[in-house]
Amino acid sequence: MTVESKAHSLLVVGSVGLDDVETRLGKRTSVLGGAASYFSVAASFLAPPRMVAVVGTDFPAEHTALFEKHGVDLAGLERVPGETFRWSGVYSPDFMNRTTLETKLNVFSDFSPKLPAGWNKSDFVFLANIDPQLQFNVLEQTGKPKFVACDTMNFWISGRRPELLRLLSRVDMLLLNDEEARQLSGEANLPAAARAIRALGPSAVIIKRGDAGALLFHEAGVFAAPAFPIENVVDPTGAGDSFAG
Repeated sequence: MTVESKAHSLLVVGSVGLDDVETRLGKRTSVLGGAASYFSVAASFLAPPRMVAVVGTDFPAEHTALFEKHGVDLAGLERVPGETFRWSGVYSPDFMNRTTLETKLNVFSDFSPKLPAGWNKSDFVFLANIDPQLQFNVLEQTGKPKFVACDTMNFWISGRRPELLRLLSRVDMLLLNDEEARQLSGEANLPAAARAIRALGPSAVIIKRGDAGALLFHEAGVFAAPAFPIENVVDPTGAGDSFAG
């Protein structure tokens, strides 16, 4: 039996974009970005991801080649007329804060995820940080995955709360940062916040805390993982999505 035949199928739906990023070390334009991008490349070391996303005609071939190099199945990556999703931002000198300068949804504004044939039977599903309604629509297209995880953010917690709560009743694990956990639960204390979120549906909650590491809350208890110390940080963009992968 080959390694490929043993591998579990992993489906990810999310954004693929082009980022303009500025840090104290310099500025780069049109670099590969998007939650699905970071997740897929990171997860590819453990399983071959199936990517569901959309890009425009301006999406560079070199970025597509990077996905292919990592064994990402691109049958679900739509290329449509128009410009690719773009984000630009600036990080503070200590990398602890980020200011968004501009977000252009472009072709992503009309994105309606559709699973290629056979992908509805994927073993594992990751719903990256996009509109909860789109996340739910993808979940509705799947059969009975062994495990479903999703990510979200403050924008969806405040602006799409009913849709997010409906989604959470169907997922096994939720990933979010400490501020988002407090916002979603209404609890200031993180263990209390995680307990409240687990009551909404997910059996496990991972709270990301940046350079303070991460906390996993599940039925067996709590597991705390420290962050690996790095002396020369270059760009923290996509760290949470890579961690999820």
